[in-house]
Amino acid sequence: GCPFCATGKFPFGRNLGAHEIVEQAVDAERVLALEGRRLSHVVFMGMGEPMANYGAVIESVRRLSDPELMAISPRRIVVSTSGLIPRIEQLGEEKLPVTLAISLHAARDELRDVLVPINRKYPVRDLVGAAQAYAVKTGRRVSYEWVMLAGVNDTSRDAHELGVLLKDKLAHVNLIPFNPVDGTPYKAPDRASIRSFREMVEAQSLNVTVRDTRGREADAACGQLHERVMRSRQAAEV
Repeated sequence: GCPFCATGKFPFGRNLGAHEIVEQAVDAERVLALEGRRLSHVVFMGMGEPMANYGAVIESVRRLSDPELMAISPRRIVVSTSGLIPRIEQLGEEKLPVTLAISLHAARDELRDVLVPINRKYPVRDLVGAAQAYAVKTGRRVSYEWVMLAGVNDTSRDAHELGVLLKDKLAHVNLIPFNPVDGTPYKAPDRASIRSFREMVEAQSLNVTVRDTRGREADAACGQLHERVMRSRQAAEV
């Protein structure tokens, strides 16, 4: 797994079935209904690799978007991947215009091999090529996720390489400040560094959003999910 993500530090348990995925959405919808709100978006991201559980993910997307069931538009469903190119190609044949999100984090193989180990099998330029083919086929802009790591991928070199990699692509870049994870050497850049990086990327004609950090107080922010529970279990076993 990715070394900056808590989820990747723990052993694989099992894949969820489509019914379990849908049940989570149903539960969320019930909670929101109590607050007078409704579930409008679903994101397959945060724990594990959605494309490695492809069949269940696609079946759950079909159920979630079924007008007779939850009726969530596929255009409001995001499916992320760290780079399983064959599954991206397969997704393009499904006639489900979901938003594809790529966990990018680096624009050169030398660095991405470290941050996203699957890059050693599916190099970054091949990955972006597959994502662009998906975008052209579906008419859906691809989201590229970039967790910002101070002194690692927040330099002017990284901004330039990102601009070159995504030049003329149907792309939107999401910059995500790193959330603390025990046992990792990484830290988040300060706000000025994040702003500077965003401006350098925007100067290369790319659309960029800096994402808000939510859930950090409960260790449930991006990259933290599952860590607190596993720490508690490990402590109980000592």
